[in-house]
Amino acid sequence: MGVIQSYRLRLQRKRWRIRAFRKRRELTSAANRTGQIKRDDILVFCTQRNERIRLPYFLQYYREQGVGHFFFVDNDSTDGSLDYLAEQPDVSVWSAKASYKRSRFGVDWLNWLQMRYAHGHWTLTVDPDEFLVYPFCDTRPLRALTDWLDASSIKSFSAMLLDMYPKGRLDEQPYQEGQNPIDIASWFDSGNYTIKRNRRFGNLWIQGGPRARVFFPEEPAKAPALNKVPLVKWDRRYAYVSSTHMLLPRGLNQVYDEWGGEKASGVLLHAKFLDTFGAKAAEELERSEHYAASVEYKAYAERLKDDPQLWCKWSERYINWRQLEILGLMSKGNWA
Repeated sequence: MGVIQSYRLRLQRKRWRIRAFRKRRELTSAANRTGQIKRDDILVFCTQRNERIRLPYFLQYYREQGVGHFFFVDNDSTDGSLDYLAEQPDVSVWSAKASYKRSRFGVDWLNWLQMRYAHGHWTLTVDPDEFLVYPFCDTRPLRALTDWLDASSIKSFSAMLLDMYPKGRLDEQPYQEGQNPIDIASWFDSGNYTIKRNRRFGNLWIQGGPRARVFFPEEPAKAPALNKVPLVKWDRRYAYVSSTHMLLPRGLNQVYDEWGGEKASGVLLHAKFLDTFGAKAAEELERSEHYAASVEYKAYAERLKDDPQLWCKWSERYINWRQLEILGLMSKGNWA
């Protein structure tokens, strides 16, 4: 990368941080328990709206992985999510009634909270329907992974977003509060993925899976990006650029080995496609607060109106992280 391009990226990072500082005015604290955060706590950051039914299992899952504290921004929920989160002893939550789109889809809000509270901590930024699996996650807590990353002088850890779905209609089996959503959405596409390098930010750009296969079969380049860098040893100088797809400084996006080897990586099991999806998609389509005039949600509505299912004869049932490693969807690298 040239000197001029590097300078431009530094200026852009500064602008994102200034923007996040200004957007802090849109946040109102509903419960601030940050005083109880320990020096070595792993932190989760999340924006959400009307995800009350998902929250109990989400919190349980990451508590069991070893997360010490949760940061939520609630974007004007009407289902009791804010009150529920405010009651949790290890949660700090802020309310935001402002536009999700004008906050760069929540990125500005979380950038501010990370600037303010996450410096020096390993931070995991995920949505309520995303569940991180990583090498040896069945026997080693998240702390074991972050300790290894620290010892290896690695500051960021990537994870491919893997869309999970049920066999049959999405609305066939109702999701119950507190249930593991992967018990229902237990299938995924094992292939059908494309990877290319984003030269400006240095990250890999991954597309494919059921959302490309079902919703954008004629225009797969419009399918949502599946590459994420959700786990970062945070510094107040950092800033996410676009969701967790990429961040600055640019070096944090280089989570792959350019010399032919493999760096350790994980997978985010994405449990979006449950029986709750139809109502959620209709709400978000009406709000029109998502990327590119909600083109993704328009595609959902069009393709699922007559036959709401994603399963096909090539779908594979999820077993564990080792299966994902064999399929090449994640890697343990040199972590043994």
